[in-house]
Amino acid sequence: MNETHPMWERVQAQFAAALLEPSLAMPVSVISERGEVAERFEVYRSSVVGGLVRALAVRFPAIERLVGQAFFAAMAGEFVCRHPPTSPALLDYGEGFVGFIATFAPATELPYLADVARLENARVRAYHAADVEPLSPQSLASVPHENLAELTFEIHPSVTIVTSDHPVVTIWSMNVGEAEVGPIDRWIAEDALVTRPRACVETRRLAPGGALLLARLASGAELGAAVQTASADTPNFDLSVILAEALSAGFFTAFRGDA
Repeated sequence: MNETHPMWERVQAQFAAALLEPSLAMPVSVISERGEVAERFEVYRSSVVGGLVRALAVRFPAIERLVGQAFFAAMAGEFVCRHPPTSPALLDYGEGFVGFIATFAPATELPYLADVARLENARVRAYHAADVEPLSPQSLASVPHENLAELTFEIHPSVTIVTSDHPVVTIWSMNVGEAEVGPIDRWIAEDALVTRPRACVETRRLAPGGALLLARLASGAELGAAVQTASADTPNFDLSVILAEALSAGFFTAFRGDA
């Protein structure tokens, strides 16, 4: 069995640390037959950091548009230096960017920014979720009315519910080209449902009480108990609207308790 020599491990660690920390000098172990070692190392360092920043921009396009390319590059560059990748696969890189944005001091004037990032991150997760056939919107029609309250549901693996004190769906839509950019007349809380029932990721604005109802169902609660909780907390609660939206979005994959 091949084992990595301890000295080589130290060299690798020093090289990786210097790549993502501009204040660190180039490791003395770096050599080049062509000369100009320091200059070549700086070019490589810029390329690595730049590549990771671009990966974050692809994952969070609305955030980049909201703050501008220069601000995003500075913020993302700071994140990259503090939180380098732990895997050669960049599929999951950026999961921690949402929390970083929430604590990034220069972004505090945009309190909705982290919630928009949570929505974008949910869309990436939904894109890579397992393929499962969603429940047909007509499937509940055969359940006797007296049995509806006892139903429990299996939830599609792509689902994420994003709650926010800000109009997060409206802000996101305006900054990815799905809605016309303009002033937001009613600055109210919006909750989002992110799913990928089939080929495309979908983002929907939930009706009042929808996030609470669907979160309770996702935790395994019976429909009747979930409705009781959500309706008590929501003056304009409309179960038919929320269930129709959830079924259309592919939120459910199966139900039990209709016997």
